Amino acid sequence: MKITEAKVIVCSPTRNFVTLLIRTDEGIYGLGDATLNGRELAVATYLEEYCIPCLIGRNPFDTEDIWQYFYIGAYWKRGPVTMSALAAIDMALWDIKGKVLNTPVYNLLGGKSRDRIMVYCHANGTDLSQTLEEVHQHLEMGYKAIRVQTGIPGIASTYGVVAKGEKYEPATRGVPHESSWSTEKYLNFIPRLFSAVRDKFGDDIHLLHDCHHRLTPIEAARFGKEVEPFHLFWMEDPVSEELQESFRIIRNHTTTPIAVGEIFNSVFDCNRLITEQLIDYLRMTIVHGGGITPLQKVAHLAEVYNVRTGFHGATDLSPVTMAAALHFNTAIHNFGIQEHMPHEPLVDEVFPHAYYFRDGFMYAGDKPGLGIDIDMALVDKYPYQRAYLPLNRREDGTMWNW
Repeated sequence: MKITEAKVIVCSPTRNFVTLLIRTDEGIYGLGDATLNGRELAVATYLEEYCIPCLIGRNPFDTEDIWQYFYIGAYWKRGPVTMSALAAIDMALWDIKGKVLNTPVYNLLGGKSRDRIMVYCHANGTDLSQTLEEVHQHLEMGYKAIRVQTGIPGIASTYGVVAKGEKYEPATRGVPHESSWSTEKYLNFIPRLFSAVRDKFGDDIHLLHDCHHRLTPIEAARFGKEVEPFHLFWMEDPVSEELQESFRIIRNHTTTPIAVGEIFNSVFDCNRLITEQLIDYLRMTIVHGGGITPLQKVAHLAEVYNVRTGFHGATDLSPVTMAAALHFNTAIHNFGIQEHMPHEPLVDEVFPHAYYFRDGFMYAGDKPGLGIDIDMALVDKYPYQRAYLPLNRREDGTMWNW
């Protein structure tokens, strides 16, 4: 079997997605996700100009060698553009393997370690009252774990929070939107949020929260310590992750579990965090971490150090990545939890899939490969539209982490 064709598909059914389709001489094709929110065309160009010409004629079953070819062989290693391109290739090849062997991908990764995947949703409100209402609605939908974000008094807009009835989607058309931030107001208010949630809904619900890189290590330590009485499942991205040593400060001051990594793209971004047990959950995604092939190795390393997975799963990842993540989560031993932001119905039409949600859990389905497809008749109706993620400034105008 040989690869005879590979094409990049860029479409925008409510938001931009980059998909790689690899076809073999036996007519079997596989899909991979190459979406990088706000930099989609950079990855598309990388695939079209540098990767696809080198794929033609290769055996799609050689996933390890092909991955190393594009990683080691490129000389310029790592980075989100490179690793997203590699991930798309890798996902598509695993999809082909499963289809050829007529089995779901999770069977190629060791078989089932579990029957269902616990997921967490997002409940957000512009104020405390609305946030509590959103938590209640998601509990009614069957979720067992909920990420809770709320508007902060004195801050005009807050990460993760939109008007009532709308779904959170940060990417916007036109130039990037700028918001204003106050760490002091945030730290003073958030413990009251979780006190109110526990008082109203009790201790059984898993509560999560995303700090979104906005704190310094000592501020994150304070945050973690002050929310300890409310037993959070995790605090996510408490600080900007470039300096791995900074997590030692947080770890020395709080027992609140720490989750990081949605912007990681290599094991070298988290090697110290794992081996020194400075984090509890690794959120590096299959699409931005280079694919299934390298993530298997990272997950096995993490397992030795009692670190579990908690993959990013926002709507800026296509259903192709969600399908790959669910197969991966089904197979590995040290799975923790999976983020679940449901895509818009139109996205599900463009990407019909076998996976599904029921009563707080997701299921990968049992179709061969990844169980995902793309409707080419719909793709052309929704062309790419440039969009950016927001920017963030402190109240005095200084640029700060978004």
